[in-house]
Amino acid sequence: MPVEDAAPDSREGFGISSRFRALIEERIVRLEKDAESDEAQLAHLRHGDHIRRHMLLIAVQRAEARRMRSFIENSGTRIPPPLITL
Repeated sequence: MPVEDAAPDSREGFGISSRFRALIEERIVRLEKDAESDEAQLAHLRHGDHIRRHMLLIAVQRAEARRMRSFIENSGTRIPPPLITL
């Protein structure tokens, strides 16, 4: 199969720094942890509207974590240039 007919790599031409990648990964972990914690708090809520808003918060946290995870999976990590030229 000729190279020009192959499907392009989704990571091609798009890279993020390892520091930025680490920050996003930390944020994903926090979002997922917060969603789990908020979900555990649902049992203590009594007012229907409060429960509905709390469930919406949980859904948004999980959706944001999925969106960020997708971003990470579709990007490469740039290798920083050497600090001293040899």
